[in-house]
Amino acid sequence: MEPAARPSLQPAAAGGVLLGILLAAIAIGVLIGWAVGSAGLGALVGAIVGIPLAVYSVYRRYRGAF
Repeated sequence: MEPAARPSLQPAAAGGVLLGILLAAIAIGVLIGWAVGSAGLGALVGAIVGIPLAVYSVYRRYRGAF
C-alpha cells in the first residue's frame, strides 16, 4: 500500500475560501445590525468575527498541505 498523497495548496482556491467566508460573515453582520438598527456597526462586527473565522477555515481546508 502506498501512502495517501498530500493535498496541494492552491493559492487561488485558498484566497477564494478566505474571501467567501469573510464576505459571508460581513453580510450576516450587516443583516443582524440592520435588524437591530445599525447596519454599519453590524458590518464591523461581522468583519471582526469573519477575519479569524476565514483564516481558520482556510487552515482546516488545507491543513494537510502545511
